[in-house]
Amino acid sequence: MTLQDTKNLRKQVAPFEKSTTRESVWQIINTVAPFMILWYLAYISLSVSYWLALVPCVIAAGFLTRIFIIFHDCTHYSFFKSRRANRILGTVMGVLTLFPFGKWGHEHSVHHATSGNLDKRGTGDIWTLTVDEYLAAPLKLRLAYRFYRNPFVMFVLGPIYVFLLKNRFNRKGAKKNERMNTYLTNILIAAVIGLLIWAIGWQAFLLVEGSIFMISGAAGIWLFYVQHTFEDSYFEEDKDWEYVKAAVEGSSFYKLPKVLQWLTGNIGFHHVHHLSPRVPNYKLEEAHNNTLPLQNVPTISLATSLKSLRFRLWDEENKNFVSFKDVRTVAKKRISIQAKPEL
Repeated sequence: MTLQDTKNLRKQVAPFEKSTTRESVWQIINTVAPFMILWYLAYISLSVSYWLALVPCVIAAGFLTRIFIIFHDCTHYSFFKSRRANRILGTVMGVLTLFPFGKWGHEHSVHHATSGNLDKRGTGDIWTLTVDEYLAAPLKLRLAYRFYRNPFVMFVLGPIYVFLLKNRFNRKGAKKNERMNTYLTNILIAAVIGLLIWAIGWQAFLLVEGSIFMISGAAGIWLFYVQHTFEDSYFEEDKDWEYVKAAVEGSSFYKLPKVLQWLTGNIGFHHVHHLSPRVPNYKLEEAHNNTLPLQNVPTISLATSLKSLRFRLWDEENKNFVSFKDVRTVAKKRISIQAKPEL
């Protein structure tokens, strides 16, 4: 991709970067209101059985994922034209999703600026080692990495650690506004939880909110994982790294069924989002459909995305992800090549 191609691509997407107040407000209504109704339905269903309550809990988890996308857009200041409106709504949505607006907004902006850059890993991304790094690592680090990459740890323990624990504390070096936003979010979360426990009891609260939290949390981490962990993704050292290539080649087009696409706020068009974070979620599909080069990006479906569970390490030499099992074969090949005498 030449410099001119890069400029043209970003220019083609630019018309979709403007939010529409009416669409934004309607999205809040058609997302938050059903979520609250489903939450209440789950609560009253407990009087019959937990298994009956689980049905609205699962659907509510989908709506909570959609609420997170609204929060996510606010952190990019793309949901409303007003930065203040984005901050206010983002903070409110952060209470529902357990994410502090200021802290996560900073980490996520770093993620966008460094995604696929091998020299700038570690902030707002999923821990990824290269094959060479893994082979050279001490046993303790390799075991820790294997533990981290275990699906149960990632998608079950991960939401508990990140959403409930890590999000409650400020990052080192955070500015005053960011720190105060985290404190405010924590206070509001505690107030909402306290009010609900007072109204319905702690057992009912844990059964309903706990179920919604675990389902939506696992789904959220899965979406983030699969959007950057697919076989022929993009990773380069800083000297060769290019923002646009990282966006369109290192972010997948996750082609989901229409219902799931709606509940996930079109975030499957992740290549469009990484190319231009200022495009609001409700315009991502339109931007994709009207920008021809974006229709030729890596595409994955629900079925093919399951393969990504095997992708654990980035092979710099072959430019693809490999499994822990494959790394043995890769290592043997490299040793064989190095041992072969020069002619």
